[in-house]
Amino acid sequence: MTPGTRAESRSWPTGRSVNLALQAALWFAFVFGYQLIQAGAGHDRSRALADGLGVADLERDLVHGLVELRLQDLARDSGTLDTFVALTYWSSEFAVVALALLWVYLRRREAFPRFRNTLIVTNVIALIGFYAFPTAPPRRFPSLGFIDTVRSSSAPGHGHGLLPFPSNQYAAMPSLHSADALIVGVGLALLVRSRAMKVVWLLWPLAVWFSVLATGNHFWLDIVAGIAVAGLGGLAVAALRKHRPAWPRSAPNRSAPGKVPRVR
Repeated sequence: MTPGTRAESRSWPTGRSVNLALQAALWFAFVFGYQLIQAGAGHDRSRALADGLGVADLERDLVHGLVELRLQDLARDSGTLDTFVALTYWSSEFAVVALALLWVYLRRREAFPRFRNTLIVTNVIALIGFYAFPTAPPRRFPSLGFIDTVRSSSAPGHGHGLLPFPSNQYAAMPSLHSADALIVGVGLALLVRSRAMKVVWLLWPLAVWFSVLATGNHFWLDIVAGIAVAGLGGLAVAALRKHRPAWPRSAPNRSAPGKVPRVR
């Protein structure tokens, strides 16, 4: 091994570690800013409750009932299922997304920028929805038969985002849990090689969607809106990648040192 090769092999892990630290800093800065902005959205409680009742009325017109009530009753009748939906709901948004980002960066690095950017753009679009259409979740309507599983739970972090900011309790439309789960599930299903893991990741969005309904945190129309937001985020990132300017690269000078290129 030549001295130059040794130096390159020593500097590569350091350079990659620095880049990973920068990517992590970028992501946490985004999450911090997102939590700060989201916490200030939609504090008009009366409007959020009215919008939530409007969503419930629309669902009754579409499917002649509230599917969320039956799913919440199903989960509460089984201790195992109740624990599953609670753990899935509370781990899906930050823990699973963060681990998915780390895995893609380490194992499928060429796909990382698009994966990261799709999550960021989708979250930004969702913020617009939170401000434009503040909506109370189903658990805020005990008169409709829902149980507030967040208030009755003693698990740490319930009702809070990343400390020290409380999460916005009237930001149900669109469901960001559902949007991010779809991006993570489809993204990792396309990137993993094992067929079994492809199936697992394709099922992940379904598990999260069931959990947000069974915990009373979202109406199914919130999930539909989350799917639409994720689609918009993916399309926006694809369009930006397609139309980004291609910077010209200077051709390397292959002439031998000390020789002037021959002009023809």
